[in-house]
Amino acid sequence: MSLRVLIIPDKFKGTLTAQAAAKAIAKGWQQGRPNDRLELLPMSDGGDGFGEIIRRLMRVREQVVATVDAAHRPVRTRWWWEPKTKTAVIESAKVIGLAMLRSRRYHPFELDTFGLGKVIQAAAARGCKHCLVGIGGSATNDGGFGLARALGWRFLDRDDRPIERWTELRSLSRIVRPSPWPFNGVRVTVAVDVQNKLLGARGASRVYGPQKGLRPEEFPLAEGCLGRLASVATKYFGKDFATMPGAGAAGGLGFGLFAFLGARTEPGVELFARYAKLNERLRSADLVVTGEGAIDKSTLMGKGVGEIARRCGALKIPCLGLAGVLNDVPSLRRRFTDVYCLTPELTTPENARAKAGFWLEKLAVRVASGWPEC
Repeated sequence: MSLRVLIIPDKFKGTLTAQAAAKAIAKGWQQGRPNDRLELLPMSDGGDGFGEIIRRLMRVREQVVATVDAAHRPVRTRWWWEPKTKTAVIESAKVIGLAMLRSRRYHPFELDTFGLGKVIQAAAARGCKHCLVGIGGSATNDGGFGLARALGWRFLDRDDRPIERWTELRSLSRIVRPSPWPFNGVRVTVAVDVQNKLLGARGASRVYGPQKGLRPEEFPLAEGCLGRLASVATKYFGKDFATMPGAGAAGGLGFGLFAFLGARTEPGVELFARYAKLNERLRSADLVVTGEGAIDKSTLMGKGVGEIARRCGALKIPCLGLAGVLNDVPSLRRRFTDVYCLTPELTTPENARAKAGFWLEKLAVRVASGWPEC
């Protein structure tokens, strides 16, 4: 008996895009169960690949703009435009992404979000009324300081001298709004996959900084600079954006977008679900196969793959999770129908990273061949 199988993975970070993962799973599944009908729906909750996935769902037009990356090197990057609704789709990882930089060549103290501001400016110049920004995968930890400077905000010390590096923000005295303000009538929606606040033990610097090269002995400087930015911004705006869920996302870029562009946040998976008409697709499936590089406790805390499994459970649809690695399997099996991994089930971690597509295909063959007829 053939099944209608919805294949809906996120990226396998550092090895496979969501699209590549979906194709590998589908290729393996067809070998194991050749009569099944497959639908591929790669997903993103706001990080790497967000723009391309939303582009396919919205059928928007690709645009190219000259800007700079997180290290201020000139780049030409893509964003996407839907003229009827005047909606712009921007993926931060395409501009200031960690994957764009050679590993360990740049330190977060040298990087900022300036280039992303230039892309948002280009969208506004086109007449944008709604801007969707996916902010995951950034290389930065500047609290959106560079972004704000690119948009025309000025940051001055006690002697009214301009501050041009985020690591000098401890001397920040006041903020000056650009005039005229070019973003009147522009609504900004930020797709995030985490709820961290800007500061503290669960803030941007301590939780995500180490992935980008911050060392523990550098936390006080980073926290001091972002803390001063948050304090002065609170006085200026009359609102504490630093404590908002998602303010710590992408090295504090969430905070910068909230404060300096009036952005509102939406869980990336909810945004994806709306444009993909996800519940309709789930109801038409007999089985759902999802996956990402690591499926663990964090998967169950609002991330896209965990949300897919939650929705499947509510709809009484079997949901299988495929991963590079698994952690806390008993907890996962309370959410997923079952979970499977590349390592150590099939190969070594080194092999899995070197040939992720090959081994994910092999895992899909094994899972499909063993899946019972319904």
